[in-house]
Amino acid sequence: MVQIPKQSAQPSPAQRPVPTSADVARLAGVSRATVSYVLNNASAVRISEPTRRRVREAAEELGYVPHAAARSLRAGHSRMVLMPAPTIPVGPLYSRFFTELQAALGRLDYTVVQYGSVGLRGDEAARAWAELRPVAVLVPGGGLGPQGVAVLKRAGARAVVTLGPERVDGAHALLMDHDRVGHCAGVHLLSVGRRGVGVVMPEEAGLEIFSRPRLDGVRRALAGTGATVTELPLAYEEEAAARLAARWRRLGLDAVFAYNDEYAMLLMRALQDEGIAVPDETAVVGADDLMLGRLLRPRLSTVHLELPSGRDLAELVDRVVREPGAEPETHEVLGARVVHRASS
Repeated sequence: MVQIPKQSAQPSPAQRPVPTSADVARLAGVSRATVSYVLNNASAVRISEPTRRRVREAAEELGYVPHAAARSLRAGHSRMVLMPAPTIPVGPLYSRFFTELQAALGRLDYTVVQYGSVGLRGDEAARAWAELRPVAVLVPGGGLGPQGVAVLKRAGARAVVTLGPERVDGAHALLMDHDRVGHCAGVHLLSVGRRGVGVVMPEEAGLEIFSRPRLDGVRRALAGTGATVTELPLAYEEEAAARLAARWRRLGLDAVFAYNDEYAMLLMRALQDEGIAVPDETAVVGADDLMLGRLLRPRLSTVHLELPSGRDLAELVDRVVREPGAEPETHEVLGARVVHRASS
């Protein structure tokens, strides 16, 4: 039996003490109050740029960062804005929007935390978010109810903002009317002479909060015209698109609104592989106006979505944090217009 010799524990090097704001003040030759004003980006106090630079250089040299919890105690609330990670697939358009929003909040001195709540939904998820004591919560999609809003507010959230198709009692609402997206597509397809319109309905869980209103919008556009609307359930898979394309001519359709550009590209390639000419036999329209759609041949017609700017939403959050007793605001923020290209 082989024994492994015991090794003597090596003494750990002495840890350097955690730097404090007093250390920064001594090195920079200023008061602790000045350090606090500079590192917390306080705009109410006039401090010369050379002094600000000296404080920042001292903090960097010492490795000092402000203590978020202590700052929250002084202010009476945190500077954390919590953004639950979307529980549904989001494309490049929404990813860019969320990135812009995070940058805008950062410039207003908020810390943005994205929370992954896998397996938690609605008010149960709200209780998990509340444990972090955010000053604001931005909730994409649906699922949050009035009870969840109340839980967040009791935990100190001054602003609860939802981004979705419906408002929630007690929360500020940015309404995104996806019916308008489908209506634009339907009006366009009618204008180019199409009368048998298919509408792709993604089979990915959660997307129905967007796809169902878009289908309703197409139906509203075609109502009373004699044109028909056919629902087309479709998984985001090449094999599924190929199966749909194989029976396309039997469906009697001469146009398709494919939910978004990604589904439109998937289906258009399958139709072309099946020998179905786009747009001669079938017009194809997507939504989101992604650059990839302009690179296809034929170039993809699409519905361009106009989302609110990240800066405007960040300013709304900041205003509500500063005035928490204000009545909840409701804003319609989703604009839509067709970009007509060669595929239709």
